[in-house]
Amino acid sequence: MTDIIRLLPDSVANQIAAGEVIQRPASVVKELVENSIDAGATEIKVVVRDAGKTLVQVIDNGSGMTETDARMAFERHATSKINSADDLFSIRTMGFRGEALASIAAVAQVEAKTRRPDNEIGTFLEIHGSEVISQEPVACSAGTQISVKNLFYNIPARRRFLKTDSTELKHIISEFQRAALACPSVAFSLIHNQTEIYQLPEAPLRQRIAHIFGKGMNQHLIPLDAETSIVKISGFIGKPEMAKKTAGEQFFFVNHRFMRHAYFHKAVTEAFEPVLPADSLPSYFICFDILPDHIDVNIHPTKTEIKFEEERAVWQILHATVREALGRFNITPSLDFDREGVPEIPPLGKTQEIKPPQIDIDAGYNPFSSPGSSPFHTGRPPAGWESLYEGLSPQPSLHDRTHAGEEASSGEAESRGTQFYQFKNRYIFTPVKSGLMIIDQKRAHERILYETFLNNLEQSVQISQKNLFPVTLELEAGDHALLMEMHESLKRLGFEIRNLGHGNILVEGVPEYARHVDLKPFIENLLESYKSTGRNTEAGPYEKIARSLAIASAIPYGKPLTQEEMQHLVDSLFACQSPNHTPGGKTIVFILPVNEMEKWFR
Repeated sequence: MTDIIRLLPDSVANQIAAGEVIQRPASVVKELVENSIDAGATEIKVVVRDAGKTLVQVIDNGSGMTETDARMAFERHATSKINSADDLFSIRTMGFRGEALASIAAVAQVEAKTRRPDNEIGTFLEIHGSEVISQEPVACSAGTQISVKNLFYNIPARRRFLKTDSTELKHIISEFQRAALACPSVAFSLIHNQTEIYQLPEAPLRQRIAHIFGKGMNQHLIPLDAETSIVKISGFIGKPEMAKKTAGEQFFFVNHRFMRHAYFHKAVTEAFEPVLPADSLPSYFICFDILPDHIDVNIHPTKTEIKFEEERAVWQILHATVREALGRFNITPSLDFDREGVPEIPPLGKTQEIKPPQIDIDAGYNPFSSPGSSPFHTGRPPAGWESLYEGLSPQPSLHDRTHAGEEASSGEAESRGTQFYQFKNRYIFTPVKSGLMIIDQKRAHERILYETFLNNLEQSVQISQKNLFPVTLELEAGDHALLMEMHESLKRLGFEIRNLGHGNILVEGVPEYARHVDLKPFIENLLESYKSTGRNTEAGPYEKIARSLAIASAIPYGKPLTQEEMQHLVDSLFACQSPNHTPGGKTIVFILPVNEMEKWFR
């Protein structure tokens, strides 16, 4: 019988390893930027073309490599970070496994230029699919420049699984933000298709957050500062009004490395519970500084999931730190012993005698012994009491009030015809043959708008109303890319939006129904809704746009409606193709049967 177990060729093994580390263009950005950080770079420039599918280029001014090191860097498990297994427990660098460059070179066409500052000539390397095409001396700047072209060119199946350019760009922006926030002392820039998205100078963390997420974020940040024998916690949390319904501004960093940690996320959200709705997520940018041997970063190929030795203790410290910060800034009730005005309690001396307080009492005083000491001592009311009630008419009896109320209700009902009653400015009640119909007003409006928008997208282009004063809005880079993905569909719905670059847009026109809305929160709500509906892979682009816009445009809970408005809303709802459920499948209409109500009164 012939042997059947054999070693895989290096090229195939590298492609398998690449599948674990390099999942999309954003993975390339992450690995190359982390290498630049480990090389001590103070300036890192990221250039991408076609959302990284055609080119990902990372240029740094770090330590560079010698000719031998440059060649060895592309071999599997070649690393300068560890020499023995013990080194795995003292890691402070980003990379250490020696997989990144080998994995990238296995699935792309790579060019590298690198030079150490003390060398006059650098090294040029060209590698295609793990095969070295050329290696030669080259004149280049100190540091390293790596260009990754045509990602997955030799694995067509993997390339077909890549998403649209806007989606892949969002992932790149996300990885870029993580690196830039983890290392605010490093200057970063990001350029996509020759358009500058970010130009971030070296800055403190607070300024770095504002540079990335907009200047308005700065005034909504609450600092964190706690130092214990286990961990040091610093960074910022966002005020409750900055909370959103979708994830995106939640960042944990441990020893300047981004990490995901569901358990610690729960510590933060529980601290916010008293001041946030259940469906909102707080913003946070939290840094942990801990001894490397108290954590394990080697449990996931991308090194974003990290195990803590004293996880429960860190959870309690984090939870308390966030609660204390919220209380310190009067976001939640808190006992504050540092405020001025708190009485000073002097310490008690060891030999000091404790004496009870002395109270002077007039033992001979009797408040009832002297007539006139109380106006009611005789049991009679004071003189002139009748004047207190002058001008007031006698009140009807309970029987009179009940009878009059029945007559008013009866006459009112006869004059109105079909009746609608709004309850809590949230639900519409109306009687029907089988019982009482209850309609959720916001969900009803959402269904009406959804079918209207979807019809407009599929059939025609809406006329835009020009804004007398066009509105400029600043968006976070990821939101800006998302809005550009929606641009053509929004144009069909009557929105005229011009891209000004650097995350800015100009709203020059809106459809008739949106003429009087506040555009900034409207656009923000639209983007948040689209992020949520974007998870529905079965819905087409028009359905996602229509649903997101309907959620953002629907009348809010708490809005009082007139009889005419309720009548129009109900009529429009039952003219829809699917009046009973929202586009997301939530119930709009519920009927409480008469026989169920009758059971209550048996």
